[in-house]
Amino acid sequence: MTVAVGVDVGTTGARGVAVDEAGEVVAGATSTYELRTPKPLWAEQDPADWWRAVQIVLGRLAGEVGEPIAGLGLTGQMHGSVFLDSAGAVIRPALLWNDQRTARQCSEISERVGAERLARITGNPALTGFQAPKVLWLREEEPEHYARVAHVLLPKDYVRLRLTGELATDASDAAGTLFLGLRERRWSSTILDALEVPAEWLPEVYESPEPTGVISAEVASAIGLPRGIPVAAGGGDNAAAAIGTAIVRDGVVSSSIGTSGVLFAHTDTASTDLTGRIHAFCHAVPSKYCLLGVTLSAGGSLRWWRDTIGVDYDTLIGEAESVGPGAEGLIFLPYLTGERTPHLDPEARGVFFGLTARHSRAHMTRALLEGVLFSLRDALETMRELGVRPSMVVATGGGSSSSLWRQLQADVYSTAVGQTVIQEGAAYGAALLGHVAAGTFASVEEAVRAVRMVEGVTEPDLRAAGVYDATFEIYRSLYARTEDLMHGLTALAAS
Repeated sequence: MTVAVGVDVGTTGARGVAVDEAGEVVAGATSTYELRTPKPLWAEQDPADWWRAVQIVLGRLAGEVGEPIAGLGLTGQMHGSVFLDSAGAVIRPALLWNDQRTARQCSEISERVGAERLARITGNPALTGFQAPKVLWLREEEPEHYARVAHVLLPKDYVRLRLTGELATDASDAAGTLFLGLRERRWSSTILDALEVPAEWLPEVYESPEPTGVISAEVASAIGLPRGIPVAAGGGDNAAAAIGTAIVRDGVVSSSIGTSGVLFAHTDTASTDLTGRIHAFCHAVPSKYCLLGVTLSAGGSLRWWRDTIGVDYDTLIGEAESVGPGAEGLIFLPYLTGERTPHLDPEARGVFFGLTARHSRAHMTRALLEGVLFSLRDALETMRELGVRPSMVVATGGGSSSSLWRQLQADVYSTAVGQTVIQEGAAYGAALLGHVAAGTFASVEEAVRAVRMVEGVTEPDLRAAGVYDATFEIYRSLYARTEDLMHGLTALAAS
């Protein structure tokens, strides 16, 4: 049996899985760490916490796996910034993907490069979560730290440095920095020159399954691993998760509902929306691309609702099943923490629209679930404009956990919904990339043949789909009609 390990450096902890060549998970381990919010809108972590957690995870896996580990793949939270000095020491806590302090720097990037030119080169607008505005923030707000910078890494790539001593990244994760030329799959001198950021600060870019060195003898000995294990370049968490769900060809889309919601589509060629309604990144499949739609409060909306009214998930879902499609004219906008795509608006606010005395808690839960999926359908409609024609949606995360969630997705998307047998997320895809780096498989396409699907799919109900088509058009119009009012409430609350 040949085993490879995938490690996901997530926002709340590190998750590792050991996967054999048949695609079976033979061991798993998790170690958590703290998210720090030293000021409102700030989100930081100490990279040393990631490294400690990864060592714990790898040590546990090494103890559980009876076979030698052939390869390792890395994945993790995208967009974060780890600032290192010339000796490789961390200068300050890392700024994370959900850090919102860089609105002014985003405007500066758009002005320096030009908003349309930026989207054409990178596939994305300037967003507060991305890495480039964080570098400018450091220059402007902490010049004493900026003066020490010699390297800027993404979270998983800091762990790579500690494992192998190598400075490297992959194209899928690098595409979320705003420094990468999307089509060329290398750092853009145009962007770097415009922002006055030295190219030598950034690591070499590899394709996701390529080896980027081996685990050092010192680290291997300390953790209890064999020496010389190759480490794949890996991928950003969404791209790696797409490998784990076999989203590697046109016509298949994944719908992941966790705290946030992500709609992910494979594309053979780079396709960008110059208005910034949707993200375009490099895929973890060499020379391929992807489109992503992100809603910030997907499962997070349901968790908020559960915590607010003090009723457990099973009860809420059971009550929602008793309500018909459209929740009798009630619509929910799930913008509880602002919104990413298609609105790019941190000041967007959640709304229940259409409440009457007829509506109960069950109606409100049903409308909330439907609203989350309408927000993802917003992204799907943009993908369709760009040529994506999904024949099936693969449901993952909490969105695959119940028959109601799966049926709602089929009905709202008007597309059949399937699910994978193994629901291990990004770490599973990273393990498959580790297998390719180790030579177990010749390519990513060969590796994903090990991904198994649950038999049967959830087909859309045509009557319900018709109700949702009509309701979605009203949903889609509400943001434009309330945007100014939302912003006014934000200003009022801050005064």
